[in-house]
Amino acid sequence: MRDDLYETLGLIAQDPTVRVAVFRGAGDRAFCAGADLTEFGTAPSQAIARQVRFERDVWTRLFTLPKPTIAAIHGFCLGSGLEIALGCDFRIAAPEARFGLPETNLGMIPAAGGTQTMPRIVGLSRALDLLLTGRTILTNEALHIGLVTSVTPQGHLFTVAEEVAAELAQGDPEAVSSAKKAILRGMDTTLRQGLEIEANLARRLAAR
Repeated sequence: MRDDLYETLGLIAQDPTVRVAVFRGAGDRAFCAGADLTEFGTAPSQAIARQVRFERDVWTRLFTLPKPTIAAIHGFCLGSGLEIALGCDFRIAAPEARFGLPETNLGMIPAAGGTQTMPRIVGLSRALDLLLTGRTILTNEALHIGLVTSVTPQGHLFTVAEEVAAELAQGDPEAVSSAKKAILRGMDTTLRQGLEIEANLARRLAAR
């Protein structure tokens, strides 16, 4: 799945006809329940595993995608599945969805960006709560802490996600992409540096 996602994200980034990407789980059980953590460490060579991950850095490709992304979440959204959702710009969830990063309870830490994206989205204290305890939360709490953007009944989940995507697709693609870049790049800088990033991107748009 990681390899397929890596290739798909590359195609999305390169295809000018694609304005928005919607991520959804197949079937009724889950958005994504994450990797089988019981299999970690069973690879024949950790060096080979590290090399594969370096060459197929799906997480950086997701986090730096210039186009808007939407996660339509139902059922279980755990581990690296939640990390995929955290890498999206919008997270629309069904009421019965469950969210969690259980890695610490298994002697690991989230290693697909969860320790960095979670505090940026929900704040430090709430991120520490979720990451250190590994507890699972329901949609109502996820909405309260800002982990979820909005909630809609599961029967309408994908329709609503597609409606949001259609609305985003109506915008000027370069302007939408530039606004996303300004926000994400500016978050890791000072206000002054962020304003410079914003000004540079605005000038590029005006010079088209």
